[in-house]
Amino acid sequence: MTYLDCNRLSKIDPEIFRAQEPFPWLNPEGLLTDEGYQRLREALPDVSLFERRFDAQRKYGQKSHDRYTLEWRTDPPVADPWKEFIAELEGRVYRNFLESLIATSSFSLNFHWHYTPNGCSVSPHCDAKRKLGSHIFYFNTKDDWDPSWGGTTVILDDHGRLHSDSAPSFEDFDHVIESQALGNYSLLFSRKGNSWHGVQEIHCPEGALRKVFIVEIIHQNIASRARYFLFGRHAAGY
Repeated sequence: MTYLDCNRLSKIDPEIFRAQEPFPWLNPEGLLTDEGYQRLREALPDVSLFERRFDAQRKYGQKSHDRYTLEWRTDPPVADPWKEFIAELEGRVYRNFLESLIATSSFSLNFHWHYTPNGCSVSPHCDAKRKLGSHIFYFNTKDDWDPSWGGTTVILDDHGRLHSDSAPSFEDFDHVIESQALGNYSLLFSRKGNSWHGVQEIHCPEGALRKVFIVEIIHQNIASRARYFLFGRHAAGY
């Protein structure tokens, strides 16, 4: 059983990715095999395993990113398909794919799930400087989500006007690009100084949840390597 579609990964052109505006990003369909995607959907972890993160203070006055979150590095009791999928993500094929896009091999990976309920949003922001990029896999389909409810990640273009250490609203951007976020789509982007993105407020029925799985690509510095050798992968944030 494989989860990543290696043929589709191999067809992504790193030069096209890096030339994207306003920063490097892509929103491909089908990077997971059909069978693998379905197995992962059926085995999604229950929200009871998640930590509730609401009303958290953010830097620069940005609005709280409210959601339920589950971190892989805490060794959660998730189903076998997810353990198998994460093993693939930690394997050579996926790592080669990321190295070709971000043009470095000096990184580690963090994994987590986010479930987002009605009324929540992800305010416009640029990711922390420790990140080289993120890969978001979407796990809602037409069976449990109506596109009119929202939930798409939007790429935001300010034409370089805004400082990353600020708290703009969605209306402050010159161009808003909506990604595809229903079904077997994912969104991968590289962190730059202007890599603004977010999720506008969700309007869904009570009980519905926007469900994503995120791979964080973390800059691997000397300190993180030392923690890894001294205390193991989880202490280093791997």
